Amino acid sequence: QAQLVESGGGLVPAGGSLRLSCAASGRTFSTYAVGWFRQAPGKEREFVASITWIGGMTLYRASVKGRFTISRDNAKNTVYLQMNSLRPEDTAVYYCAARGAAGGVFTPESYSGWGQGTQVTVSA
Repeated sequence: QAQLVESGGGLVPAGGSLRLSCAASGRTFSTYAVGWFRQAPGKEREFVASITWIGGMTLYRASVKGRFTISRDNAKNTVYLQMNSLRPEDTAVYYCAARGAAGGVFTPESYSGWGQGTQVTVSA
């Protein structure tokens, strides 16, 4: 099973940028895609973006389209989330995880190998 570790979170003012990294190890060849999710206090974990290892097909939640960019470096088994024009409502713990080809893109239950998360705080 693949294991993933997030990094790159921090505190930024509204309008600022951050780049998150998700480093995968273990059985990464058995996974089809990596997804980023986020969870704010008192809220459910929600899908942010995903990318396939082969072909680099991407999907985004509507509220981050045009602001966030997901990318991957297959040689490094690493997936990135570039976040620009950050808003206070983007504040959350951000997680990455992997899924197989048959799993649903938007549901956390389809993913495994969750990292510990990285905190992103956007001040108004």
